[in-house]
Amino acid sequence: MEEECVVSGQGERLLVFVGSYAEPEGPGVYVMELNEETGALTKLDEVSGLKNPTFLNLDVQGRKLYAISEGTTSEGARTGSAYAYIVDPGQGSLTEMNHAVTVNAPTCHIQRDASGRHLVVASYHGGLVGLVEVREDGTIGRLLDVKQHEGHGPNPERQEQPHPHSAFFSRDNRFVFVPDLGLDRIVSYVLDTENNVLKPHGETAVPPGAGPRHMAFHPGGKLAFVINEMGSTVTSLRYDEETGVLEPIETVTTLPEGFTGENSCAEILVSEDGAYVYGSNRGHDSIVVYAVDQASGKLTLVEHVSAEGEHPRNFALTPGGSFLIAANRDTNNLATFRVDRSSGRLQYTGQSAAVSKPVCVRPAYL
Repeated sequence: MEEECVVSGQGERLLVFVGSYAEPEGPGVYVMELNEETGALTKLDEVSGLKNPTFLNLDVQGRKLYAISEGTTSEGARTGSAYAYIVDPGQGSLTEMNHAVTVNAPTCHIQRDASGRHLVVASYHGGLVGLVEVREDGTIGRLLDVKQHEGHGPNPERQEQPHPHSAFFSRDNRFVFVPDLGLDRIVSYVLDTENNVLKPHGETAVPPGAGPRHMAFHPGGKLAFVINEMGSTVTSLRYDEETGVLEPIETVTTLPEGFTGENSCAEILVSEDGAYVYGSNRGHDSIVVYAVDQASGKLTLVEHVSAEGEHPRNFALTPGGSFLIAANRDTNNLATFRVDRSSGRLQYTGQSAAVSKPVCVRPAYL
């Protein structure tokens, strides 16, 4: 489930939770506050003890934060694990509830379902998708199911095996969609909550060698968009909510005409009103903005804006859509932009906060 975010109310703060590349002895997850007048970010808390907590999931209503981490077995093999934290909005602080091993390979993404009782983790290196229990108190429970992807794509260096990169729940919580960079497929599952398993449902192909990474559903319920890391493209898809089937519409470049440098894509988001799609370019180091034709599902380029740093691996729109925050890994900074919601265009605020290797941003009013 995408993070539920509520409109600002009296006494609420716009908190920003940040995941990063980090060693356990150093800070890896940060809590910051966004000043909505200036766009400045102020650090409130940081937690250590996690290795590479590169993706987060935020339960706004339950005031919980979930983070992935890497672990090792006694034989030295890498595993995935997840940490659960209580969020104290008044202090802007995190307190660990528990942590648990998830799958037998490091993970790159974590997502929570609409009931709040399940987490899905994706393992890029292991080719695995894991379904994990969330207990009633919000702590992380058992590993319920694991699915191993099979096959490869046409690129022998990047697609020698499956590489699930993320997992997303449908709005009705019936389906899970997993963009697999190694297979050039979006693999779908039925979330069987009675038996606590993922049941294979189908696959949707993107162009060969594209390398799908992340996806976003349109709020209207009939469209979805996947950003292709290797191809530097976005594929628009028609979505049938009843059957859970995706059908490709078109694929467009994320890069400006004439750009010849190396590039790979990372994150994609749709504005709350469904009018605009945003994607990140690593290499060109920009955020690309498209306008959405909600009838056809096709995208029209609005602009490219500098990410104000290098390697924008992740970015987020704040609740209500007034700001975009870009996490620039290689320049160790978070850059904030004002969003013109009528045009979709971005304006850099001039505010940049220093954070070591930030790669995930989750804002919410709390």
